[in-house]
Amino acid sequence: MCSPRRKFLRHAALALSGVHLARLHLEADSLLTSTANDFLLSLTEEQRKVATFDFMDGERFIYHFTPIERKGLALRAMRPEQQHLAHALLSAGLSQKGYIKAATIMSLEEVLKVLENDSGERRNPGKYYFSIFGQPSDKGIWGYRVEGHHISLHFTVRDGKLFAAPAFFGANPREVRHGARKGLRVLSAEEDLGRELLHSLSADQRKVAIVDAQAYPDILTSNNRKAAISGQPSGLSASRMNGGQLDKLSKLLAAYTDYLADDPRKWREAQIREAADKIHFAWAGGPDFKDPHYYRIQAPTFLVEYDCTQNQANHIHTVWRDFTGDWGGDLLAAHYHHGHEGKGHRAG
Repeated sequence: MCSPRRKFLRHAALALSGVHLARLHLEADSLLTSTANDFLLSLTEEQRKVATFDFMDGERFIYHFTPIERKGLALRAMRPEQQHLAHALLSAGLSQKGYIKAATIMSLEEVLKVLENDSGERRNPGKYYFSIFGQPSDKGIWGYRVEGHHISLHFTVRDGKLFAAPAFFGANPREVRHGARKGLRVLSAEEDLGRELLHSLSADQRKVAIVDAQAYPDILTSNNRKAAISGQPSGLSASRMNGGQLDKLSKLLAAYTDYLADDPRKWREAQIREAADKIHFAWAGGPDFKDPHYYRIQAPTFLVEYDCTQNQANHIHTVWRDFTGDWGGDLLAAHYHHGHEGKGHRAG
């Protein structure tokens, strides 16, 4: 018979070997890759056919933020344990703040259900769709999309590095004005920091920054595959802002970087640093909280748009677009440059 001490040592050795194997597994597969593959492994064959696409499938470039039916696997078509894994995949591309933002936006469907006396079909919070493009791996290139009403997040992964664009968040209502959640404003930072920057400008600066007295009915890039704004004045250059105004601009831009996981956040921050005084800020519409309003932040490599006009200016749309990197364009070019074939493979 083994002594109690020997039994303890044996169990301790087994536990330590398990930890060692777990570490080897983590080293072999990044958290993002293993999260995506765990989600895929949880699916039935039929579910996997709905959720997966070749990496170069044209579906990867589809971008909508309205409450419509989509391709991909909807949360409402998943078992509870699969839904948890889907949310883990969403969380893997975002910071804690970003995941809370996304989950709260999803929850606004319940608010709209009450406001619109909806049967539950149009405003079903289970109508958020998950799609994986290619085979999740720490080598090569693949991607995934999480999309539904007011969320459209497009992630591309190359050799374990994550990139996120286009990235859309919206909020309806912009401010919950009735019921138990009265006062909730999911995108308050994006709104308030933009208005603070406008209010900090001098009269002469405002003449340049305010490009239209009337706000546009929506973001100008809409859901176009290629981000482009033509024929629009660029607004006020960062080179014409003082130190306090530049600080406000920096805080506003941080609202569009801090919702991401580390890799895409650092990528965006590098773009901002490189753009420096080539960044322009433009405003349209009224300056006050009650007014319909719009702003954009434009640089040589990226564009931020924000719009609050619909539903009596109680409905926000925001987006980050990358002029060459949407849907991983820059990553894909680098992938080809390094001699990879870039042929898509169906996941699962």
